[in-house]
Amino acid sequence: MASPLAYEQPSLNKAWQAVLLHVPTMALIWLVSAVLTAVGYGVSFAISLIGPGLAGQGAPSEAIEGAIALLSLLGQLPFVILANLVGVLFIAVPALYYAGGEIITTSDAFQALLRRSWRYFLAGLLFSVVAAIGFLLCVQPGVAVWLVAPVFVNLIFNTDRPISEAFSASFQAVYRSPQGLTFVGIQLLTWIVVLLFSLCTCGLGALLAVPIANFYIQNAAYHRGVIS
Repeated sequence: MASPLAYEQPSLNKAWQAVLLHVPTMALIWLVSAVLTAVGYGVSFAISLIGPGLAGQGAPSEAIEGAIALLSLLGQLPFVILANLVGVLFIAVPALYYAGGEIITTSDAFQALLRRSWRYFLAGLLFSVVAAIGFLLCVQPGVAVWLVAPVFVNLIFNTDRPISEAFSASFQAVYRSPQGLTFVGIQLLTWIVVLLFSLCTCGLGALLAVPIANFYIQNAAYHRGVIS
């Protein structure tokens, strides 16, 4: 059973107040994720820059270019994975907050991430693969997968369910529960507002809009009974 505040009527004001309680935590998540992403791009750029010189002139240019491109991707990959793993905390912190009713400090957030990092990595891998397949086959299935992310992350962080079971349960909760489609509509409307606000502020508004949206959506999931 989650904290009583999780079942209250969601509002932007309540989500904003929740964000204010977690400013240090959310700011550090942004910073760490941004640094990891920047380092990844830096490594990729460095490999593409110095690769031709190290390769010499003995191989065909196309083979050299292909090898350098592959090495650039491989060099960037670990940092992309770490950045995405840290980025999951944008959803996990609201999930942990509403589950326990206590402020999630920076220490709490990263300890929770490190405690079962392999579980979160494998869960993220499964989700990413299924979502990617959905977007490749047709946009709608990919969006459908993306919309279960708040519930899936909540189940992964707040329960001990096997990853596959949590993934299946998140789909059942979003698309088979009585209030599931209402929750889908809430998510779509929320992210449309976030997108418009971000565009109107040249992207800077996302620094506030994304955390507010994630707290609002987690609250809505509990209030609508999608997460119990």
